Amino acid sequence: MKYPKIKSVKPLQNKRLWVEFDQGVEKIYDCSPLLQITAFEPLRQEWFFDSVQVDAGGYGISWSDEIDLAESELWLNGIAVAPASEAELMQFRTVSVSH
Repeated sequence: MKYPKIKSVKPLQNKRLWVEFDQGVEKIYDCSPLLQITAFEPLRQEWFFDSVQVDAGGYGISWSDEIDLAESELWLNGIAVAPASEAELMQFRTVSVSH
């Protein structure tokens, strides 16, 4: 199956990512479950999590040569959301959630 390519990604609070695909679809992907896997433990560091980038060609995202996610993972397991403005994305990033 061919999956849409990733156009952009932005880190959000609580180890979530906002992902925009080339079809205009936007999804939120929760990275929290990945933190239980040894290979993804560096994502616990906020500065490292925030360094996420789209890979060349939009075939995935990465934090380093060793830590990445494919577009299929983000597409299949992300939750579709209404398109967000840049200001709305900044609000997600800067407002803390009470537990």
